[in-house]
Amino acid sequence: MRVLLVGAGGVGTAVTRIAARRGFLSHMIVADYDPARAEAAVSALKEHGDRFSARRLDAGDEDGVRRLLVEERCDVLLNATDPRFVMPLFRAALAAGAHYLDMAMSLSAAHPERPYEECGVKLGDDQFELADRWADSGRLALVGMGVEPGLSDVFARYAADELFDEIEEIGVRDGANLTVEGYDFAPSFSIWTTIEECLNPPVIYEKDRGWFTTAPFSEPEVFDFPEGIGPVECVNVEHEEVLLIPRWVDARRVTFKYGLGDDFIAKLKTLHELGLDSTAKVTVPGEDRPVGVSPRDVVAACLPDPATLGERMTGKTCAGTWVKGTKDGAPREVYLYHVVDNQWSMREYGSQAVVWQTAVNPVVALELIASGVWSGKGVLGPEALPPRPFLDLLVEYGSPWGLRDQG
Repeated sequence: MRVLLVGAGGVGTAVTRIAARRGFLSHMIVADYDPARAEAAVSALKEHGDRFSARRLDAGDEDGVRRLLVEERCDVLLNATDPRFVMPLFRAALAAGAHYLDMAMSLSAAHPERPYEECGVKLGDDQFELADRWADSGRLALVGMGVEPGLSDVFARYAADELFDEIEEIGVRDGANLTVEGYDFAPSFSIWTTIEECLNPPVIYEKDRGWFTTAPFSEPEVFDFPEGIGPVECVNVEHEEVLLIPRWVDARRVTFKYGLGDDFIAKLKTLHELGLDSTAKVTVPGEDRPVGVSPRDVVAACLPDPATLGERMTGKTCAGTWVKGTKDGAPREVYLYHVVDNQWSMREYGSQAVVWQTAVNPVVALELIASGVWSGKGVLGPEALPPRPFLDLLVEYGSPWGLRDQG
């Protein structure tokens, strides 16, 4: 399999380190707007021969991406950029006749009059609008194939197939006890994406009502996470699982809650109140002339790169899917989960826990597609494909998942 990986940040670099150990990959072109990042990712893999090469690429240059896919005879485009570049990469892969994978879906837009009651443009709507064209092409666009969304959706499908007869609620719950030495505020994942998902109106799905929105950080609950992480307060945030799971899994309610903590929530609220979460450019004085800058990009530039924090981080991160329903007439409640210890991921791969946990899942998916175990055409979420092969291969990668009965 020949893969074009677009984005050589923390997650993209972790993808290369994981994929390098697997035989299914014949060649991976690592492309980034900053050629130094792509070259650094590739140069670290010299012992793996010439299976990796670096290229400079602007993810927003749709025709340039299409040309590179064709020139390099790529089977698939793996998108490891932030969600702003989903649509040009998505369209470029379609035009080139390549398969496509991403870990975050096309951006939403709040309802103009009732943002905290009704959906406007939902996450992924722009991609699903092209579903017929993808199906006609015979190619697969596998969307939301990271950890959350991604593995969490696989867990939802597995629960529906093997653990429950009827499902009342599926709730993705994410929590961690990670700390970063020397920083009072150092997010372990892209702050650009974190601001987007946490300050947008969260979406909830109910079978009798469909998709609707609520206020950011609503419905706080304390969830007890496994493997020593313990109780963490989780709140509603916008996330792709709520838009994906109901398309393929029958459940009366679907939610996503994130363990942020009071301090993180307070900082996000402050950024919003100051307008520093905005992506619209503002004019500021420059060295020679006024320049336009995005406040959110400035915030991201002022914070440490999450990919560089691994040596200072301690603790674990947990992604998982809580499911409540009935089996054989009796009530049942389970939590399917995946925990990564930062000490382990740094020792084994040189990648901090959050980016490694995100990166391993699209690599597993690529291997399943390369082998023909996963196949399909059109725009599909992870829950549209058989879950057991994915979960078995994840264990083979040395990163087991767990199941906890809740009652």
